[in-house]
Amino acid sequence: MGQRLVRGWMDILINYVRSGQPDLTNRQMALLMVVYQTPGPHTVRGLAAKLGVSKPVVTRALNTLAALGYLRRERDEADGRNIFVVETELGADFLEGFGSFEADSGPGFIGSGQQDDRVLHRVTN
Repeated sequence: MGQRLVRGWMDILINYVRSGQPDLTNRQMALLMVVYQTPGPHTVRGLAAKLGVSKPVVTRALNTLAALGYLRRERDEADGRNIFVVETELGADFLEGFGSFEADSGPGFIGSGQQDDRVLHRVTN
């Protein structure tokens, strides 16, 4: 089972690299997925704790993802001192497209060539 998952993940990554989409680091991809896959609100402090990294690491990854339009910072209306990290339409489109790379990896992986909603499930608030 483990080898099949590793092979499937390799196929997904190969399809992703071939797609011409921006190359994201594992940290950037993890950050993106945490924001889209778990209910918010998300803060830099909370994301750093979830990923087990420092706040500057999250800030650097967030700067890149914000420049790509995949995430954005939004000031808390109730308490202007708080800044939340929120989803964008472009980021949602990117992750939906990333999920399609699995379908191209062939049988023997998650969903046997069919996109599995458990892989990328967009949380809506």
